[in-house]
Amino acid sequence: MPQMVSKRLSPHRTGCKSAPRTGRPWAAGPIALALAGLLLTCAPAGLRAFAGGAPDANTPAPAAPSEPPTEWIDAATGHRVVRLSKEPGSMSLYFHQNAYTPQGDKLIISTPGGLSAVNLKTREIELVAPGVRYSAGGSAGIEVGRKTRTVYYQRNVDGQSVIYATDVDSKATREVAKLGFTGEFGGVNADETLIIGKCNVPAGQPQAQAPPQPASPSATTNTPGRGRGGGRGMLQFFAVEIKTGAVRTFFPMTENLNHDQCSPTDPTLILYCHEGTWELVDRIWTIRTDGTGARLMHPRTMPMEIAGHEFFGCDGKTVWYDLQTPRSGVFWLAGVNAETGERIRYPIERSQWSVHYNQSHDGKLFAGDGGGPNSVANRPPGGAPFNPPANGQWIYLFTPRAEKLETIRAGNEDVKIGKFDVEKLVDLSKHDYRLEPNLTFTPDNRWIVFRSNMHGPTHVYAVEIARAK
Repeated sequence: MPQMVSKRLSPHRTGCKSAPRTGRPWAAGPIALALAGLLLTCAPAGLRAFAGGAPDANTPAPAAPSEPPTEWIDAATGHRVVRLSKEPGSMSLYFHQNAYTPQGDKLIISTPGGLSAVNLKTREIELVAPGVRYSAGGSAGIEVGRKTRTVYYQRNVDGQSVIYATDVDSKATREVAKLGFTGEFGGVNADETLIIGKCNVPAGQPQAQAPPQPASPSATTNTPGRGRGGGRGMLQFFAVEIKTGAVRTFFPMTENLNHDQCSPTDPTLILYCHEGTWELVDRIWTIRTDGTGARLMHPRTMPMEIAGHEFFGCDGKTVWYDLQTPRSGVFWLAGVNAETGERIRYPIERSQWSVHYNQSHDGKLFAGDGGGPNSVANRPPGGAPFNPPANGQWIYLFTPRAEKLETIRAGNEDVKIGKFDVEKLVDLSKHDYRLEPNLTFTPDNRWIVFRSNMHGPTHVYAVEIARAK
């Protein structure tokens, strides 16, 4: 993509710098070099090869890296884990991109050759859209329709974005639309009539619209450009009519528009964010596909409060998100009904905080993918990392308790408070969280799919929610 959207600034990770070198490099004199040569000459052949000399003819070649297991029972949790991908470098999509066919039998993943479909019953993999690229930090540009067995994706052709549709089974491919500009589509709406995305506002186009109405009397509208995290120029939405290919743009803004996604049930509802430094932006918003009704979903109630990594629940009207009051202090999985404004929060222990959360398709379960040592969970507000570490590197299952909910007052609104029963499903202690696991539930609510490098190369895995017998 061109410099349309800056890399998202997540409070969950901090930059890692190389440790400074101390002391002087050892300078080898002639005597030392001679002694080193004598020792190396007398050393066994294997050691000489390790030291950089020519390998001995009798020295066996280094063993090739072992292939990750295809199936195992996690020793720490007792849950069955399977590897769905076959090629190193394969990845599942971002956590809020729909990757499943409407019947729930196939899953679209990114493989070195392009987009591939995993048969969730047989685990066979077929290449569906050759040459389509997807980056580990990507969060848009690919989605499976919720009505037809079609995967939509984009390519950049001759300086503009072109959107295509491919049948997951027949591989038949058609061009949906040439945008006429460079953009990035975020999602396909619920009835599969529109594709929604974002693009730059061309020079000379009318300026941003008036500030949208807040979600509640306690909410405040976002100051243009506030904490936007390096966005350039202005951004706006675009909509493509899938049937005709007609393209229109709407709602230009100075904020750094990102994470645009469509409700899985309401064809007219879009969720999006003002990207930037989370404690400075009013981040989570909804808007209608005609450009009306922009509403802030979470008004800040205290300094340094952050809310983000938003996603639609299975009902298509509840917006769920990571909430911290304040950042790195108290952790919640929070939800708000976009229609009624009703709010609910579930407290999350520090060790159970997750980069991303998700909800099962029947709405009965939640899951989280844990966090690495550089995450907000491993440091107090404004402080240095904990020693020993306080983060938890697991795939977690969160089950809401069936009990009466407490109600508290937050800002000027009532908020219901629920509680979770928590279970660890997969040990991710060997996972490098610079790759986000991005977990999703399978449509039958029996498995959780995620990406991981816990065995070295990146692969797509699934853990069975029921404990192995």
